[in-house]
Amino acid sequence: MTPVVAAKKLSKFNPTAFLSTMDGGRKITAFPKKQTIFAQGDSSDAVFYIKEGKVKLTVVSQIGKEATIGILNKGDFFGEGCLTGQPLRLCSAIAMTDCSVMKIDKKSMNEVLHREHAFPDMFVGYLLTRNIRYEEDLIDQLFNSSEKGLARVLLLLAHFGKDGKQETVIPKMSQETLAEMIGTTRSRVSFFMNRFRKLGFIDYHAGDELQVHSSLLNIVLYD
Repeated sequence: MTPVVAAKKLSKFNPTAFLSTMDGGRKITAFPKKQTIFAQGDSSDAVFYIKEGKVKLTVVSQIGKEATIGILNKGDFFGEGCLTGQPLRLCSAIAMTDCSVMKIDKKSMNEVLHREHAFPDMFVGYLLTRNIRYEEDLIDQLFNSSEKGLARVLLLLAHFGKDGKQETVIPKMSQETLAEMIGTTRSRVSFFMNRFRKLGFIDYHAGDELQVHSSLLNIVLYD
């Protein structure tokens, strides 16, 4: 195959189109709020991609203690452990809002990763970015105050600091979930949330929505 032919073949592959259409090995499914997408201990046989909505990843210990390890948004992947030989799911994935999720079976995902250069570049870039985020979360829990940790989580959920449109209004999360994410108690989260509201950093809206203002950055940036 000549370089010109190879280049034309490569240019025909569109990662966005691949993740937007149903085809062999791919299936788009709607999950209503609070529905489980997969459970801890299920067979690990596919990768998932969020087309719309938010997904929560949780783990449960042997003594029944539950912890939230991540909140994922539109454009995020999850369940990629199957690509490294992980036989069972190490966590559960639950829809936090009404979601549209693409399921890509392991065989199809491996094929496109090996066949199309444009897709693995995007996928690896995503994984590296997410790992950095997890490292930052761990450092935040170890060295920063719970108040700063809560402010940072709310800003991340609102996409402050990311390219593209910021979601200043986010689905309201339970204080138990927020407490699990930053390693503190529900009562402490309640105290800080009330403080943020009184200072004008956040606002509650009718229903389950929470508005996050850029002024909340003051909690993260200053002691």
